[in-house]
Amino acid sequence: MSSTQIDRLRELLEPLAGSRGMDLEEVRITPAGRRRVLQVVVDQDGGVGLDACAELSREVSALLDEDDVMGGAPYVLEVTSPGAERPLTEPRHYRRAVGRLARLRLREGGEVTARIVAVDDEGLDLEVPGEKGRRATARRVEFTGIAGARVEVEFSRKPARDESLKET
Repeated sequence: MSSTQIDRLRELLEPLAGSRGMDLEEVRITPAGRRRVLQVVVDQDGGVGLDACAELSREVSALLDEDDVMGGAPYVLEVTSPGAERPLTEPRHYRRAVGRLARLRLREGGEVTARIVAVDDEGLDLEVPGEKGRRATARRVEFTGIAGARVEVEFSRKPARDESLKET
């Protein structure tokens, strides 16, 4: 797998994903026995469903059948959405994670685990949970101050309370 092959695949597949309102996040080719696995990772606001992945997979397959970018060796095509704990590297990743808990590794050192409240062009607003019964605090982090970030999977998160259902 050469970077030129990945670049050619990106050039070929980005317009196709874009025409469906999706972002082409990653293209990977990995060996799997005598075959290779071509993994195409796409995302969009609101997430990518199974049906959308299946439709895109059919289109990608047809496009690759017309082009020789994969060569003659056999391969398996996988079209998928990003995993739950994928790294947040682009502003759109943070925007799509609003309301989620994230762990940020800061350039100045240290880590913070907080809920993403809002995102703009320069950075994000966080709600840092209070410890030992203390209230949560607000914190602003600029993108330039983030060395790495991931969404934290929450299994027991309580749903946000709907203010319109308040008793009067």
